Amino acid sequence: QVQLVESGGGLVHTGESLRLSCTVSRSGSSIFVVGWYRQAPGKQRELVAALALSGFNVSTYAESVKDRFIISSDTAKDTVYLEMRSLRPEDTGIYYCNGNELPTFETAGDFWGHGTQVTVSS
Repeated sequence: QVQLVESGGGLVHTGESLRLSCTVSRSGSSIFVVGWYRQAPGKQRELVAALALSGFNVSTYAESVKDRFIISSDTAKDTVYLEMRSLRPEDTGIYYCNGNELPTFETAGDFWGHGTQVTVSS
């Protein structure tokens, strides 16, 4: 059983920063990749960033957030963070945490959090 709980969303202005947190609780399951996805109004859910929990800091980012967002983890707290800087109105959406039992960035895993709203005003 895997549970993911997001926190840290909110309303900010263009250029400001936010840090999202995803706490991963797992019993009997191995999670290899944790990803952050977002869904803007009227759009499909898209991958923002993902991190392999292998200890080698392997990660991937959407082109639109490279150099602005950083994904990291604190294994002692079973938490994955998404540090978002220089936020833009187009970053607005619901951000979901995803847990994948497969060691891949190509597809999302089966486990989702409930999401946290991020709104960036111009």
